[in-house]
Amino acid sequence: MMAQTFNSPAGQHSTQREIGIDFLFLDLKTCTRCVGTGKNLEKAVASVEQVLHLMDAEIAVNKILIDSTEKAQAHRFVTSPTIRVNGQDLAFETKESKCDSCSDLCGCAEGTDCRVWLYRGEEYTEAPVAMIAEAILQEVFYTPLQTTPPAVAYDDVPENLQGFFAGKARKEVPAASDCCSSVEQQSCCEPSEKASCCSDLSQSGDCGCK
Repeated sequence: MMAQTFNSPAGQHSTQREIGIDFLFLDLKTCTRCVGTGKNLEKAVASVEQVLHLMDAEIAVNKILIDSTEKAQAHRFVTSPTIRVNGQDLAFETKESKCDSCSDLCGCAEGTDCRVWLYRGEEYTEAPVAMIAEAILQEVFYTPLQTTPPAVAYDDVPENLQGFFAGKARKEVPAASDCCSSVEQQSCCEPSEKASCCSDLSQSGDCGCK
C-alpha cells in the first residue's frame, strides 16, 4: 500500500483538515480501467489543489493493491477499481461489464467484470476527473449533493473476484496437478499455496491437494 499526501504550501498553518482517499484496484500494469482511473484521480487532485490551499486542507491518497481474497475481505472490496473519499464509495451503486485486460490477466474462461462508473447520466469505464473532483469538494465544504445511502452489508468476497484470484493463481502454477481436477484446485488451498499443494505427484505418489 502506497500513500501520497498533498500538503498546504510551506509556511502556512495547517488545521489538519484531511481528506482521505482510498484507491483500491486489482492491477496497475495491465488493467486499462485501473490505470486510467488512477491517472484521472491524480488529475482530479491537482485540479482542486488551489481550493484545498484556501481552505487549509490536504489530501492523503492511499493506493491499495487487492491481490487476494483475504485482502478483498479485509477491505470489504466489491469491485475494481474502487475510490473511497473519507470511507465513502465514490459511486453510489455497483455496475460492471466484461474487462478484457483483467480477463487476460487471470486467464479465466468466464472472464472478469470490472466497474462501470455512472456520472450525470453517462457510463464510463474509468472514473471521470469531474466526478472525483466533485466528491472531494463535497467533503471539503460538507455539502453533499445527494443523500448518502446506508452502508451495504458485506457477506463475502463476490464470486466475480473469487474467480479472478483463483484464475490468476492457476496461471502462476508451473504445472497442472496430475491428481486434482481444475475445479478441485480452485478451492483446495489458498492462492499463495497453489504452487506447493497443486504441484505434480510427489515421489511418494501422494497428492498435495488431498
